[in-house]
Amino acid sequence: MLKAANDLYKEGEYYKAITLYELIIPSFRGQAEAEQIAYNYAYAHYNQKKYISASHYFKQFTNTFGNSDKKEEADFMSAYANTRMSPTHKLDQTFSEKAIEGLQVFVNNYPDSPKVAECNQLIDDIRAKMERKSYESAKLYYKLKSYSSSVVAFENMLKDYPETEREEEIRYLIAKSSYDFAQNSVYEKKEERFLSTLEKCNLYLKKFPEGDKSKEITTFISKSNKELEKFNNG
Repeated sequence: MLKAANDLYKEGEYYKAITLYELIIPSFRGQAEAEQIAYNYAYAHYNQKKYISASHYFKQFTNTFGNSDKKEEADFMSAYANTRMSPTHKLDQTFSEKAIEGLQVFVNNYPDSPKVAECNQLIDDIRAKMERKSYESAKLYYKLKSYSSSVVAFENMLKDYPETEREEEIRYLIAKSSYDFAQNSVYEKKEERFLSTLEKCNLYLKKFPEGDKSKEITTFISKSNKELEKFNNG
C-alpha cells in the first residue's frame, strides 16, 4: 500500500494517494518511513489546492519531525499555503493576515534562508492589497456621506499603514470629512466639531505645506474660524 501510495503521488494522482496515505499513516507512526509519508501527504493536499489542510499538515510535519532536513521547507510551505488563500482586496482578509503572520515568523526563524526575499515580497504584496481594501472601505463611507465613520476609517488606515503613498490624499479626506461633518451637525455639536476640523486641517498643512489641496484646506480653516466666531460672540 505504501508503494502504491508513493507511485500515485509521483504520477500526480494526489486524491488517490491521500486516500491510501490516510490508511497507512497509523501503521508507520514512529518508523523511518513516517517522515516521507507526512511530507508527501502535506504536498498532496497542497497540489490538490486544499491550502488550509496543506498549511496544517506542513506545520504538523515541522512539529513532529523537528530534526528533519525538510523542516525549513515545510515551515515555509505552511505559511505560503495561506498566501494562496489570500483573496482579492474586496473580500475578507483573514487569510491574508494569517499569511503575513506566518511569513514573518518564518523570516524571524530563518533570517539566512534564501526564501527570506520571497517572503518579504509576499508580505509587501499582501499588505498592499489589504491597504487597498482599507482605503476603499473608508472612501465608501465618504461617498455615502457618513463623514464621522469616514474620519475614523481613514485615521485607522494611517495607523495600520503609516508608510502609505496615499497619505496626502487621506489627510485631505480626513480634513474634508471633518469639515462636512461639522457643517451638517446640530448646533450644540458644531463648536466641538469645527475645533476638531481645525486640528485636522492644520495637520495636513504641517505635513504637506505645498500640497495640492493646501488652498482648499486653508479655505476650510477660514470657514471653520468664521463659524467658531459665532460662538465666541455668543
